Amino acid sequence: MTGMPPCPDGTAAAAAGRLAVAIVGRETGWHAQRIARALGTRGHDVTHVGWEALASSLEPGGETLLPRALARADVVCVRGMPGAPPGPDRLERVVFRMDVLGRLAGGGTPVVNAPRALEAAIDKYLASSRIAAAGLLVPRTRVVQGETAALAAWDSLGGDCVVKPLFGSQGKGVERVQSRAALASWLGRPAGPGPEGVVYIQEFLGAARWDARILLVGDRLFAMRRTAPAGEWRTNLAVGGRAERFDPPPAWAAAARIAADTLGTAVAGVDLLPAPDGSPIILEVNAVPGWRGLEAATGLDVTDAVADHLEEVGRRERQATRTV
Repeated sequence: MTGMPPCPDGTAAAAAGRLAVAIVGRETGWHAQRIARALGTRGHDVTHVGWEALASSLEPGGETLLPRALARADVVCVRGMPGAPPGPDRLERVVFRMDVLGRLAGGGTPVVNAPRALEAAIDKYLASSRIAAAGLLVPRTRVVQGETAALAAWDSLGGDCVVKPLFGSQGKGVERVQSRAALASWLGRPAGPGPEGVVYIQEFLGAARWDARILLVGDRLFAMRRTAPAGEWRTNLAVGGRAERFDPPPAWAAAARIAADTLGTAVAGVDLLPAPDGSPIILEVNAVPGWRGLEAATGLDVTDAVADHLEEVGRRERQATRTV
């Protein structure tokens, strides 16, 4: 756990409005550093807290969540999902980390995004199910257990599908499978679900060769369009995709907002594809979205908008506490 150096003294009004902000995640991450710098220049006190530092001290008189920077924070910003290295206690570590965030939020400290939103977004089945129930278009999807059911699901979706880890981000483990042998191979990989595991499989929708990322930060919206390079089905910038500023149609902006609200995310990256009639299809909602590529493509300062949102949330909670 490390803290940013104290900021230069400002006006009395600035001092009175100073917030304590805890950023949970990897301190050296590009986004964490940018957010800390943006908040620091505004006079706020920023502390970085690694996932491995989270702890709880229970006594007869109550509980103290550690490190103490969490309890002192006016607002907590989560940068990175609470993953853990492989090991026999991996699940326990992830669950405990989410439990600490949940206890923190339950005690009145605002967490961005809220623990329940993080849990919903990281679970692709739960997220897709809720988004579909909200009346939005999603790809035809099957979530099954075991290789036999997975092969049957692949057949039912037309034999050209995309498989994804149920839990995961940044496109890791995502693969297009165009044969039963390719699907069986994916299942058997060390990082795969295994022959008896849960398989999340969707129809392949790549005819348009482009998709959109709509980033929502509170009431603000930023968007870019990503086009796949020749010979590649993915639009990711890391594989040569081209990004450009995008002005989403009202129906696309509304769909992104509904998807984000359905999962409870205040800061969300919503990925969308065009249906044949131009309607938006929701691919995914990321509750810890990146925006480095979006800033480069649009020239807009997304980090500043995130800092604005954290300020607003922190001050609103502080004011509510004072008026109780």
